[in-house]
Amino acid sequence: MSRVLLIGSDTEVSRAVGTALSEMDLPAEYSAGHADALQRLRLRSFGVVMTDPACTLDEDLALLEEIRQIRPGIKCIVLAQRSTPEEVIAALRARVFACFTPPFDVTEISCLARAAASDSQWSDDIQILSARPGWVSVRVNCRIITAERLLTFARELSAKLPDDIRHEMLVGLREILMNAMEHGAAFNPEQVVELTGVRTGRSMVYYVRDPGAGFRRDSLAHAATADRDGDPVAHIEKREELGVRPGGYGMLLAAGTVDELIYNEIGNEVILIKYVDPAVTALLT
Repeated sequence: MSRVLLIGSDTEVSRAVGTALSEMDLPAEYSAGHADALQRLRLRSFGVVMTDPACTLDEDLALLEEIRQIRPGIKCIVLAQRSTPEEVIAALRARVFACFTPPFDVTEISCLARAAASDSQWSDDIQILSARPGWVSVRVNCRIITAERLLTFARELSAKLPDDIRHEMLVGLREILMNAMEHGAAFNPEQVVELTGVRTGRSMVYYVRDPGAGFRRDSLAHAATADRDGDPVAHIEKREELGVRPGGYGMLLAAGTVDELIYNEIGNEVILIKYVDPAVTALLT
């Protein structure tokens, strides 16, 4: 497993992440700042670099350009004070591994860093099809770590939404994205899922398309939504019979967190819609 370089040790989150990585037995060290980080990268190999949360996202992306001249294949996890949609899109284009702004979740950041340190298939996992503030379309390889990475960017792109609306929207999106990768592609990294996020004047909309043959609702005996004979846990036994991972609540949970969830005829395309008060959306522009 490769090393992690944390830039700066003066912030609480950097120290907390460093402690968490040590507890995971993941080799990590701090640099005093940007110049020291570049020097350390010249002297030894690191698999992951984590930016200083006291810096701006623009500063981080400029530093990443310099870092990649020294270590072209390095993975970068950005911690920044704040973000704008333009900056998040720029981070996606720069193949940043993941992006975080306050409030920082140390556990999530540390787990992603650990996954990044052992991941050698990441560089082409997220392909931008179209990106501008208010409309972002991507094609992603069907891996759990790719879904988790993508959700960090989705969270930042919806940062100005009220916390409760953003949380519910992202919970629904995560469940649909995981269902698409599991049931539509069997987590085959050679398969892709297409995702488009659109912000309208009154809503947040996500469109997800998986490569599978779709489904019929009457064939989903392994899903929590099947609810055979009123038994809310009957699907668990069915999943065990089929050798499917624990779960089955994805569609049920997603439907409960958004205002509308609409499938196409065969079931391999879905639209999630979360309505937002126009007075709130006016603050997003």
